[in-house]
Amino acid sequence: MTDALVLPSAGPDPIPWDTALAAVLGYARGRRPLHFRSPSSPTGRWVQIPAFGYERFDLRAGSAQPLGEPDILTAEGLHGRLDPDAWSAMKSLLDDVRPLADAAIDRAAGRSFSELPDDEFSVLAEPGTVGAFLRQIGHLVQATPGVSAPHVSAALHHRRPDLFPLLVRTTRWQLLPHVREGDSGVEAVIHRELRANADAFESLRRSLAASGIPLTVLRLHDVLLWLGGSLRLTHAVALGRATEEFRRDDGAHPPKPAHEAVAVSRPPREE
Repeated sequence: MTDALVLPSAGPDPIPWDTALAAVLGYARGRRPLHFRSPSSPTGRWVQIPAFGYERFDLRAGSAQPLGEPDILTAEGLHGRLDPDAWSAMKSLLDDVRPLADAAIDRAAGRSFSELPDDEFSVLAEPGTVGAFLRQIGHLVQATPGVSAPHVSAALHHRRPDLFPLLVRTTRWQLLPHVREGDSGVEAVIHRELRANADAFESLRRSLAASGIPLTVLRLHDVLLWLGGSLRLTHAVALGRATEEFRRDDGAHPPKPAHEAVAVSRPPREE
């Protein structure tokens, strides 16, 4: 059995692997009731809608256009509609964010967030690190009136879900107490936790991918952190345990890591 996930930012206790699996399944598959009224049903009827943002955010196709309007629409799917002034402010800001995001992508050179060395998130290795570019983006957002930081984070994450962390107020406050001297930002905390739980996260990613839920390990960390910090973890786990994927015989057990498979006969409104 794969070890539990030890995520200090999410709480003092390790998260059992099957609990993490159920939580993400609940995030992706969970439904909630909504009483819906329409001209064809004036008295209303109960319908089941997604409980979380997986379908309207994580499943949206990426855009080949420069960072801009399509990314704002995708971010709105997760965090809600922007008013006209906030939309215009974000659209203008993305023009300034684009070169910094491109620089971070070039610096990563095809590597995912968890594959980057520790120095990429240390002020001692700056300038020109991924962490430095992410901090510069954060400073731009803070200095621009009327811009929603969660929407900018969601737009960047959807462009490169393996490289740009998805941060909201809840998760940022969960991460801040664990920042160490010399860290370039809260991203360093995410990086340490991903590296420390690499096998467990990879097993979780592979199990979910086999169920048709293709989330990166970076997004998995964000989902677990947000569910815990927003007090939605218990509900998501209950929804996940009720899914067919979790009830399958193999669904509650993590697949063997690739290096172990050789030795045996067997071959992700949020704010």
